[in-house]
Amino acid sequence: MSGTQPVIAQKSPYRMEVEAGKSYWWCACGKSGNQPFCDGSHRGSGFSPVEFKAEESATIAFCGCKNSANKPRCDGTHRTL
Repeated sequence: MSGTQPVIAQKSPYRMEVEAGKSYWWCACGKSGNQPFCDGSHRGSGFSPVEFKAEESATIAFCGCKNSANKPRCDGTHRTL
């Protein structure tokens, strides 16, 4: 990372349905127009998307503030921003 802070996409999680066996690429920079997933907007920023491999079909709370210590999942950090 380049030492810059990610853009806070929203101060709440994105609750998304995921399908077992699929990979999802979580946006780490906060600039994607396809939140919470990567659309390539990070290029040249020093950020890289984080792969999430769904082990089961479920609803996942993906981090929206981009500051979770448990990326790409929400850990409640948005409450302190």
